[in-house]
Amino acid sequence: MAKATFSVRRQTGFATIALVCFVMLYAPILTLMIYSFNDGTSVAIWEGFSWRWYERAAANEQVQESALLSLKIASIAAVLATIFATMAALATTRTRPYRGLTAIFAAINTPLMVPEIVTAVALLIFFASIKVATGYTGIAYLVAAHTAFCIPFAYLPIRARLESMDATLEIAAADLYATPWRAFRRVTFPLLWPGIVAGLMLAFVISLDDVVITEFVKSAGQDTLPTYMLGQLRRIVTPEMNAISTVFLGISVMVVALFFFMTRKKN
Repeated sequence: MAKATFSVRRQTGFATIALVCFVMLYAPILTLMIYSFNDGTSVAIWEGFSWRWYERAAANEQVQESALLSLKIASIAAVLATIFATMAALATTRTRPYRGLTAIFAAINTPLMVPEIVTAVALLIFFASIKVATGYTGIAYLVAAHTAFCIPFAYLPIRARLESMDATLEIAAADLYATPWRAFRRVTFPLLWPGIVAGLMLAFVISLDDVVITEFVKSAGQDTLPTYMLGQLRRIVTPEMNAISTVFLGISVMVVALFFFMTRKKN
């Protein structure tokens, strides 16, 4: 007699609970998207279909400046975080086990477990002392903060890709007298590329929609799009914020879809 295997999908009420969770998660997002096309100024009363809030957001100079700053910071931070994460992943996987390796792995992933507000306050104090000493108040602080915060997010998919790769190919390259750099460039890097792209996209999205760290680190006149939206929501809630949020959602969906198609395993 075959032994019955446990499957959570066969448990009583699983489908109902899953459906309720999906409704609670996506119903508010769907409502936000619908009311971004509302012709009136209310976010709760439907007054007809209109593109006016998208047109208003697109014509808003503050939205344009904040969006460009967000894209600039997210792009630079994602590239830097991916480079550092790749080096860290290589140093923690393509090496013999050594004392302190577990501590290094824990240190890299600590920002994922520490409350973001704690990281933000620590960065505020650290950068404030540098600002006083140097007098510099540019966006380099935001780039540095976003880079540091995004490294663990880029590190995880890159490390996972490295661990799933067959190390015998790199050993074979070394046996054929390839230098470590040439073996990395000709063997490791092409195989690692999907993980690097996945880490880059994940870091970009995390940096793009960050609010807490940006709010604490930024100087005057350095509003990113999320902090600009937060400031507007403190004054009045209009469908313009719904329109901007819907565009943000569309960008996130496209990035996630691209991530899925680039990282899925081929049969």
